[in-house]
Amino acid sequence: MHFTWLQIIGTIFGVAQVLLSRKNSVHNYLFGIVSILIGMWVLYQSRLYADILLHLYYLVMSIYGWYYWNFGGDKKEATISWSGKNEHFKAAAIVFSCFLMMSYWLLYHTDSDVAVWDAAVSAFAWAGMWLMAKRKIENWIYLNISNLISIPLLIHKELYIYAGLTVFLFLVGTSGFFKWKKLLKDDHSKRLKRA
Repeated sequence: MHFTWLQIIGTIFGVAQVLLSRKNSVHNYLFGIVSILIGMWVLYQSRLYADILLHLYYLVMSIYGWYYWNFGGDKKEATISWSGKNEHFKAAAIVFSCFLMMSYWLLYHTDSDVAVWDAAVSAFAWAGMWLMAKRKIENWIYLNISNLISIPLLIHKELYIYAGLTVFLFLVGTSGFFKWKKLLKDDHSKRLKRA
């Protein structure tokens, strides 16, 4: 019962975070941090160790993302953009290296019963969160691949509320991709009119 309430509270904050992300609001990170901290405790009790590390990474990237969204690289607010070749390469490298390291660690140094599955969820989410912090549209794609893998894993672990949240995150992630694409197009149109 205790974990059910924690999942509900964490889910409420997680829903607020993803809806604010979809709206391109920097305040998404504040709600995300609360959701992350609650989630870490629940995941620890469920022995989803790669997801705990993923949540620690989310915490760091949330702090970084909040800063980057507010100030960008040149002390002004960063804007939505598509990833370049270098960022695509880095995202793929994050997925590959994270999957290998997590799989090895989970298989040989923990009592995880879902090591490869858990590692795959984390690998795509690590890349997606890095792209989110950089305000790159492709973040939604990587995060949704992670969500698709995560839903059956959470059901397997009987974390039904988090599985429901992940279905919701997948739907919002899909609409978020198209929303950000429209925001980018609108911003480009405004710049052309000013030029």
